[in-house]
Amino acid sequence: MCGILGSINVPVSSDLLNTIKHRGPDYQAIYCDECGGNKVYLAHTRLSIVDLSDAGNQPIESFDHNYVLVFNGEIYNHLDLRKEITNVQFKGHSDTETLLYYLIEKGENGICNLNGIFAFAFYDKLKGRIIVARDDFGVKPFYYYIKDNQFVFSSEIRPINKLFRSKIDLCSLRVLLSLRYVPSPYTLFENVQKLRPGHYGIIDLNARSVELKIFPFIKKIDSCRNIDFETAVNEYGQKFEAAINRQLMSDVDLGILLSGGIDSALVAGISAKYSQKKLKAFTVGFDSQYNINEIELAHETAEYFGLEHHVVKMDVNDFFSVFSECSRIVEEPLATTSFIPMYYLSKLASQHVKVVLTGQGADEPLGGYQRYQGELLRYKYPAIFFKLVNLFIKLAHIKNETLIRGARSLCIDDDVERFLKVYSLFTDEEVNNLTHHKADTGICYNLISYYYNLLTCNWQKSVDKMMAVDLRMDLADDLLLYTDKITMNFSLECRVPLLDKELILFLEKLPTEYKLKRKQTKIIHRAYAKKILPNAIIDRPKLGFQSPTDIWFKKESDFIKEKLLGGKLVDFIDKNEIINVINQHKIGYNREKQIFLLLSINEWINYNE
Repeated sequence: MCGILGSINVPVSSDLLNTIKHRGPDYQAIYCDECGGNKVYLAHTRLSIVDLSDAGNQPIESFDHNYVLVFNGEIYNHLDLRKEITNVQFKGHSDTETLLYYLIEKGENGICNLNGIFAFAFYDKLKGRIIVARDDFGVKPFYYYIKDNQFVFSSEIRPINKLFRSKIDLCSLRVLLSLRYVPSPYTLFENVQKLRPGHYGIIDLNARSVELKIFPFIKKIDSCRNIDFETAVNEYGQKFEAAINRQLMSDVDLGILLSGGIDSALVAGISAKYSQKKLKAFTVGFDSQYNINEIELAHETAEYFGLEHHVVKMDVNDFFSVFSECSRIVEEPLATTSFIPMYYLSKLASQHVKVVLTGQGADEPLGGYQRYQGELLRYKYPAIFFKLVNLFIKLAHIKNETLIRGARSLCIDDDVERFLKVYSLFTDEEVNNLTHHKADTGICYNLISYYYNLLTCNWQKSVDKMMAVDLRMDLADDLLLYTDKITMNFSLECRVPLLDKELILFLEKLPTEYKLKRKQTKIIHRAYAKKILPNAIIDRPKLGFQSPTDIWFKKESDFIKEKLLGGKLVDFIDKNEIINVINQHKIGYNREKQIFLLLSINEWINYNE
């Protein structure tokens, strides 16, 4: 929807706001005030989607001028929330105006009732405070810098870096190598942090110093619901359709990011059912020689639902030609190769629409990843079995990374430590060799255990706990992070209806076996899909949103080696270990994610140092 920027005791100019203008080129404004001896700035750059009139512009002030809001995102249940607001004559029909007056009436206690994607700052002059918040699953980013009575927040890092140049955080670098992304509240910059998903913060402007006190508004999954499977499928379908219908809220045209799988097909099908207009669908693909190509499959889905289908193709040259630009846009290094195809897909979609819906977010709550199948094995075999498997893998020199990682982790009893081993991209020993410093496993452990302790209960199986953590951590700081940055780079808002709050709350209370079993994933999701989609779509194998980097990195190993060894990466990562990773991939170990992460870090360092 837009970009937000604000500060305490740090001037915010139009030039600074323009660093995030791509997020909202339709309108810009800056608000300034003084409170408790502190200078307050709130700035906004708007992508007009709901209520295109001036009534939807920001920063938005209340009628009495005592409250001000800057807000990025959408509140999908805002019309329901309006019914709870008393004595207000609304100027327009925007969710921004609803959110302003809802927060005036409810304060921070109302944040947990918001169903949407959001990051906002709410200035309350009467109480002399600012409330900031980020949505339950971290769809929308919220970065901040706080030091020496100065506070700056933004939708992106670049305005903060323009004000305060920050060095690389070597501790976060080691976390990144372990987990393949840097989890909130950290970033790869020393003094830049991210507000955790599902959290809000309060700054008291009358206090002696500027301090952000942070609290969670997400809660534990308190109980497992007793419901028969067929009833659950019907209710899931109702909630799924309601989620899609809510997220069609727009005064501009919408489209669908369409892959060949059932997730985006379901989103497309239900969107077509409720939309008043013919929808456009967008797909990225590769040369037909690659078996992960989804263009034909997506085209079949588009034809089935009567969508106007648009396609863009990319090859290895396209991949490497935009790598630097994508790394600049995403701002944080990642090991996820799909952010390059997302660049081409977003560029294509932005030429036709302002808003897209995607099928992202189904794998974490519904058990779609292989690691969840591995976790289920713990209920079937004793720990000694996995120790023997681990030994066999080493002796037999097996090269399957998924198998290696699973066997390495499943002999560990402690849930959080086991999750960490499953997540780890580089092993502790590899991180040590790469950085000449011991891996920060304690920090990684604490980051995972934070959500583990906050969210999970004893009644849940460990696989449910893993999915709950992934939903607020792995998803937010990896897939959703690059999706937001890349789509918004093209002034394109991306919505994630499978992360609708009501839908997720329903799923997380279901019995495990309704979501996944051995060799079965997304069980209730697939059962509902059978009522909507033809078998030809449902029975397609899972491809994932990726690119054929395994093949490309083998063919281009010399080019990659030259690029990595010739950049500033070698100031932080051992040369011989870089060569070792590339050579391992060349002889058959799949190290594409590790190589991609090193390339991503290299571009980040070259851009920021």
